[in-house]
Amino acid sequence: MTLRLHNTLSRSIEPFEPVAPPRVTLYSCGPTVWNYAHIGNFRTFLFVDLLRRWLEASGYDVYHIMNLTDVDDRIIREAGAANTTIADLVLPFIAAFYEDRDYLRIRPAHDYPRATEFIEAMVRLVEGLLANGTAYRGEDGSVYFSIGRFPAYGRLSRLDTREVKAGASGRVSTDEYDKENARDFVLWKAAKPEDEAAAAAWDAPFGRGRPGWHLECSAMALELIGRRAGVKVLDLHTGGVDLIFPHHEDEIAQSCAYTGEPDFARFWLHGAFLQVKGEKMSKRFGNVVTARALREAGVDSAAIRLLTFQTHYRQELNLTEDALTAAGEGSQRIGELNRRLFSSAGDVGAGFAELMERTDQQFAEALDEDLNAPVAVRVVFDFVREANRLLDAGEAPGPRVLAHWNHWVKDVLDLVPAERTADTELAAWVAQMIAERASAKSRRDFGAADAIRARLKERGVVVEDTPQGTTWRMA
Repeated sequence: MTLRLHNTLSRSIEPFEPVAPPRVTLYSCGPTVWNYAHIGNFRTFLFVDLLRRWLEASGYDVYHIMNLTDVDDRIIREAGAANTTIADLVLPFIAAFYEDRDYLRIRPAHDYPRATEFIEAMVRLVEGLLANGTAYRGEDGSVYFSIGRFPAYGRLSRLDTREVKAGASGRVSTDEYDKENARDFVLWKAAKPEDEAAAAAWDAPFGRGRPGWHLECSAMALELIGRRAGVKVLDLHTGGVDLIFPHHEDEIAQSCAYTGEPDFARFWLHGAFLQVKGEKMSKRFGNVVTARALREAGVDSAAIRLLTFQTHYRQELNLTEDALTAAGEGSQRIGELNRRLFSSAGDVGAGFAELMERTDQQFAEALDEDLNAPVAVRVVFDFVREANRLLDAGEAPGPRVLAHWNHWVKDVLDLVPAERTADTELAAWVAQMIAERASAKSRRDFGAADAIRARLKERGVVVEDTPQGTTWRMA
């Protein structure tokens, strides 16, 4: 099958065709690093991680960019409240983002451009728009993009721009504004005292100031894909559905007006919200769950990945404690089979070969159809059930089956939970308990043996009796 993806631009699922295969340029809108990223943000980043992994598994050479917004209205406000600079404010949150990314096993992007490192590229872009007449200087000293001079404005978000207000009342100088209210948007904001105090102002030919949020992504993406890939059009641009308007709509307008290309990206992919008890996760609503809070609570990242992929990226995901617990149990089933497969002995059976071929085909068909991860997950659990049955019957998987298993649950979905290890003191105690349990069983004192197993379980130790002897592991 050919990979097919839902393109927000056309509102349809289309065959994916990069500009210059096998190279694929992928740009992801990353975090605004004024605070810790919440698990709702990471729901989008996990969908992008799956997209990246499947593209690479399909043979594409992916160049992945994810920006870090380190200057915008919120960051400047927070820096002012803390009496510090934006550079000092964002550093701990950038470090935290990388830690959370690694905890969730998200593959690092090839480039993480920070907006403040690309001011020169942003100035060049604004100069180009002023020169071709699609940008103008306002009375307040800021530079605005004239959407009336860009006829294609609104095609991504499907906005009707016929009622756009003209003049000062039709301009917006904030980074975010009301949905479905298209107005000339700010490209470069004239410096204010609070910007200067936070070290968030730069010199430019059109006046000292700072970039608007929308300008940042266009400049960084165009600069990097031009430098690394020699192109002016992205293959894929991703983000959350809340970025379709105004952010991505404005990116298209300023980028295309600058380059003269009909598109800024061939495909636009957007992930739906993550909700907590039926409400969109938002700091404003006070229902934020951070990735680091889940990590500190001892939640294995495999459970979070499984929970995320059990819902299609274009459907809203509701985070509940029950759902997370169930995902944890599901990932444990995958982990248990993983141990069985790699410790199995015996003749390679025809049952495993047939199961592998069927699973591989169904897995690929699911992800090729707009990253249908819920179906791919179901296919994996079908394999888990059948593989356990084959192992119980004495069949062994063989190296080809093990390679395909690794492909599904490690390389692409990455759902195998981390193995816990015991410290020296606990390991010595476990050895003693297992010896006492063996002695009890030899005396046929099965009550005592069961009591010891229960004590081990309380400490998170799982005991398994095998033909080769008793083994144990941390749950």
